[in-house]
Amino acid sequence: MKKFTLKQLPADTLHLVHPRNLKLNYKQELNEAQYEAVTSVNGPHLIIAGAGTGKTRTIVYRVSYLVELGVKPDQILLLTFTRKAAHEMLRKAAILLDSRCEDVSGGTFHSFANSILRKYATLLRYESNFTILDQSDAEDVLNLIRTRFRFDTKEKRFPRKEALYDLYSRSLNTLTPMQAILASDYPQYLELQADIQNLHLAYDQYKKQHNLMDYDDLLVNLALLMRQHESVRSALCDRYKYIMVDEYQDTNKVQAEIVKLLAFKHQNVMVVGDDAQSIYAFRGSTIENILSFPDEFPDCKTIKLEENFRSTQPILNLANEILHRGTSPRTTH
Repeated sequence: MKKFTLKQLPADTLHLVHPRNLKLNYKQELNEAQYEAVTSVNGPHLIIAGAGTGKTRTIVYRVSYLVELGVKPDQILLLTFTRKAAHEMLRKAAILLDSRCEDVSGGTFHSFANSILRKYATLLRYESNFTILDQSDAEDVLNLIRTRFRFDTKEKRFPRKEALYDLYSRSLNTLTPMQAILASDYPQYLELQADIQNLHLAYDQYKKQHNLMDYDDLLVNLALLMRQHESVRSALCDRYKYIMVDEYQDTNKVQAEIVKLLAFKHQNVMVVGDDAQSIYAFRGSTIENILSFPDEFPDCKTIKLEENFRSTQPILNLANEILHRGTSPRTTH
């Protein structure tokens, strides 16, 4: 007699319902590329989406699709560049499906980092009630230390607080040595490198002593927390089983590292972006993140949203000609 062995499904798939039992007809409401993106559930995915190709619609429907499949809303993490964008996407998903979508974890990289660091701050020798410095406050602290060190009284002109903040922020967000930033953007201060680095160390010590973090610290410390503490990294990866990132072309190297650390176990990460557009270069963003995503996640599936719903064909023809003469291989229709 032939023997049959019952295999137990992986824990992550036990709660999923069959797609035929879903409330929404996703195939009818989406074009072919959008449908493929929405229904691609497990593994890493890169969605190339130019302006007017229904990027937001795709994200909204994917949130709804995951919730309909049975994924717990708080196990879905949607990272965007503004709180308003996250709120609007989840609101639209809730209207589309039901209120469960509003329980999805959504927000900016900084707000997400803040919530995690409040819980694990002591592992980095901070108190959980740390104060966040905005850019103006951070510049004032730098100026205080600059005056305390009497750098402002030296014969040679020393960088002002705005330049110091920009220098430190750019070095952190691009993971670039201070000397290289000085050489490329502030060559007039190269010979003051030792003093500038000492001031930066003093700035970091001041923040630690007074339980302060600036905006850059939120990202850097979250990455540091996950890098140094495997138990935290594992817990976050288990908590957020499906990760989506909007406007990935505008992420910096620290944010890209955070995404990789969050998905190190399951690799269920979908990033959406436009490989021909990047508007936050002043925050250290790099188009290289979206271009190298398939290398960082070798099993990555790339899906291109190319049907444009916003522009007329003559405008698209002009845009395609400009792109053809540039470096981007993407075309829109």
